Formats: sequence, structure tokens, C-alpha cells
Amino acid sequence: MAWRAVRLVLLAGAAALASGSQGDREPVYRDCVLRCEERNCSGGALKHFRSSQPIYMSLAGWTCRDDCKYECMWLTVGLYLQEGHKVPQFHGKWPFSRFLFFQEPASAVASFLNGMASLMMLCRYRTSVPASSPMYHTCVAFAWVSLNAWFWSTVFHTRDTDLTEKMDYFCASTVILHSVYLCCVRTVGLQRPAVVSAFRALLLLLLTAHISYLSLVHFDYGYNLMANLAIGLVNVVWWLAWCLWNHRRLPHVRKCELVVVLLQGLSLLELLDFPPLFWVLDAHAIWHISTIPVHVLFFSFLEDDSLYLLKESETKFKLD
Repeated sequence: MAWRAVRLVLLAGAAALASGSQGDREPVYRDCVLRCEERNCSGGALKHFRSSQPIYMSLAGWTCRDDCKYECMWLTVGLYLQEGHKVPQFHGKWPFSRFLFFQEPASAVASFLNGMASLMMLCRYRTSVPASSPMYHTCVAFAWVSLNAWFWSTVFHTRDTDLTEKMDYFCASTVILHSVYLCCVRTVGLQRPAVVSAFRALLLLLLTAHISYLSLVHFDYGYNLMANLAIGLVNVVWWLAWCLWNHRRLPHVRKCELVVVLLQGLSLLELLDFPPLFWVLDAHAIWHISTIPVHVLFFSFLEDDSLYLLKESETKFKLD
């Protein structure tokens, strides 16, 4: 639902500062990187680096320059702590202790677990809900879109590059738009399929224009932030309004209400920005971990609602 919008807003704010964080502006950091590259990243030294680099690091795309930036980051952090200063950020991020090829181990694992939770609930949904249910195909499509987004979130936190960043952002935008579409189908589309078809075309056009502009014209973090925030707010208000309208008549809708409230509350964890505990666990990772049971609850709602709609359609068919 709209948790991806909140995450995008906070990520975009951080990314907008990526070109000039406190740590990477430090002369000691820049000089360290320059000297390290001159010493290790050319000629015979580069060949030695490549031959001695673990295969999993090279497969993950870690370069000699990346290693220099990583080592110099910790050198700078050590100097800051030695002088009694606060831990600085580098390129819009806190310093994380790399594990194997994982750049942000806790967030990568948490993203993976969110994806596994979505996959588990998709399997459960397909087992318990017949394909004849009116919402079946829309819910299954939403599950696959969510799985794709969590895959790229895992990749992005494993290895932050221009490509993985864009894929994480674009797939997150797709989840938000699909959640709006899911809400439209549930609240309007079962009675007015023509409206849903037109709305689906509009959302696809918006997504295509959004990705095209960011990919081909200019990757504008501010625009991306505002666009996703606007769609996310529409998503939250639409779902919550429908839930409040139906929660007495349909008891299972209270699960959806709880999901909306929990996600808005848990998103505040992202505001508790602090240096990673043990250089691994930061507020973003904690937020990712906290959303795992919320995914389970939302898919549980979709399962209950789909079975209700199936029973309702069968009853109507018998009466007709």
C-alpha cells in the first residue's frame, strides 16, 4: 500500500543530498580516495587487486575505486570519533559495515524477508482462493508487483548503483500505483468495469511518463518525491475512506484499517535517523523489519475479502 510512498519520500530526501554529505566533503576523505586510487587502481596494482578480490565481490560489481571509498570512509569516521565529533554521512548514507558483498546487510536481509513474506502469502492466497473470485487476478498481480519491488529493494541495499537505485525507485512507484488500482477495482470496478479499464489506462500512462521523464530527461529527486507523495496520499485516503464506510458491515475490513494505521505509524521510524547500531542496524532497516508482519496482515485481508466476494457472487448467481 502506501508504505512505499513514505519510504520513497525519505529516500529521495537523502538522495538529494548525496552529492555533498558531510563525510564525502571532507578533504581528508577526498585525499585518501585519490591516493588510494593512484596506488591501487592502475597498472600492476589493479591486476593484483582483481586477482586477489573474492569472486563474490567481483560478481557483485565492487570495483577498486569502490574499495578505496569504503576504506577511506572508515578512516574518516575514525578521525571524527577520535576528535569527539558526530558520525558523518557519506554520499547521503550512514557508514555501514559491509558483510561479504552486502553494502547494507540489515536492510538487504529485511527487504528479502519482506519479499519472502509476500511470496508466502501469495502461495497461501492462491491455495485458499478460487480463481473464480472477482478480485483473484487483481490480487495475484499485486502480489507479483510487490515481489518484484522487494527483489529490487534487496538488490539496491546489497549494491547501491545508479541502475539499482532507479530500479528500486521505479518498482516502488509501480507498487503504489497498483495499490491505487487495487483499491479502484475493489471500490468501483466490480460494478463499473468500464471505469476501471479507463483508470488502468490512465495509471499506465502516468507510470510510463514518470519513468520516461526520470530516465530520458532528468532524474529529479524533488519531482519524484512529490509525485509519489501525491499518489501515496490518494492511496491512503481512498483505502481508509472505504474501510471506515464498510468496517461495521464487513468485519474483515478492520484488518485493512489496521494495516493503514500501522504503516503510517511505523513510517515515523524513518524519522529517527541515527548512525547504525553496530554499524549495521539503522532506522531504515528497523522500519523494513517492522513491515514484515504488516504485509502478512494485508494479504490476509485480501484473502478474506476475496472469499467474501466469491460467496456474495455465488449467492447472487443462485438468486438470479
